Amino acid sequence: MAEFQTDSVSTALTARIVEDIAAHGGWISFERFMQAALYTPGLGYYARGTLPFGHLPSGGSDFVTAPELSPLFGRCLAVQVEEALSACQAHEVIEFGAGSGALAEQLLRALDSSVQRYTIVEVSAGLQQRQRERLAPWGSRIRWVSQWPSDIHGVVVGNEVLDAMPATLLTFDGEQWLERGVAVHEGVLMFADRPTPLRPPVDGPWPAGTVTEIQPQARAFMTGLAQRLTRGMALLIDYGFPEAEFYHPQRSSGTLMCHRAHQSDGDPLRDVGLKDITVHVDFTAMALAAQDAGADVLGYTNQANFLLNCGLDRELAQADAIQRSRAQLLMAEHEMGELFKVLAIGRGLHLDPLGFVRGDRMHRL
Repeated sequence: MAEFQTDSVSTALTARIVEDIAAHGGWISFERFMQAALYTPGLGYYARGTLPFGHLPSGGSDFVTAPELSPLFGRCLAVQVEEALSACQAHEVIEFGAGSGALAEQLLRALDSSVQRYTIVEVSAGLQQRQRERLAPWGSRIRWVSQWPSDIHGVVVGNEVLDAMPATLLTFDGEQWLERGVAVHEGVLMFADRPTPLRPPVDGPWPAGTVTEIQPQARAFMTGLAQRLTRGMALLIDYGFPEAEFYHPQRSSGTLMCHRAHQSDGDPLRDVGLKDITVHVDFTAMALAAQDAGADVLGYTNQANFLLNCGLDRELAQADAIQRSRAQLLMAEHEMGELFKVLAIGRGLHLDPLGFVRGDRMHRL
């Protein structure tokens, strides 16, 4: 439960959500709420043009991503991208949700003439403007679009994209599954549960009080990606688990989390529009959605294995002390190295991708 905020952005966005709840009979799904909180034009967290990515909260950031942490991330990813471009005889990279433009900059520097066109799919006009400023040296080689390309012949990159897609919340009361939504009571946003036919993809056992998520929008994204991929590879990097770990009975509180000023909390109904709302990724569901749409699953491993396979050890040997320290966070098991995974799907390729030659975990999906 959360009282409305005095901040003008949060107040205005909350008022819109209250109106939407009233228009839908006093209740909306959490998925609909999350969509509004993150993507309402001009008010949502990702739609206001502010830049939440950075090293420290003193710079106004809320969290740090791998490309912001170290340029070595992009250099290693470029090794896999270049191998895939060569295999599919293409010269285009497509990035979904390019954020600050840091990853695009790193890939363009590393790949040089191997990339003749770099397409960014970006829904935020504010972030798009920041990307234009950062990537100006590459001129007309870069284009921005707000919708999917109809056919994809090349390499797709998505770093921390799936986790930001609105998810459905489910809770188990000991006898039945309920969908958790958002209502208003005496001027306060609050969770409200309703019976639902929706279920997690596994049978349990489920302790009473379990809260978990399913991710229909992320699955639909993977389906659309696989359908449009005519010849090439897509690399999705995000935090998450395979199905057996995602829905383990001990993870009875789910994975929903909010981020603001490099602090985490579990209350998405507070400071609406002023903080990130995210869920971890069920990589089994993502792989199955792509496979059902005709794509091949080419690899799945943790971020540490992927980066080492792509030459991070060689990069570290030439890096200074500060770069090595930051890059260690990309690999450390208690930091990004294990929690973050890399999933590769493809179509029309005969390739054992370099990034998965050691430590491939497809058998765990």
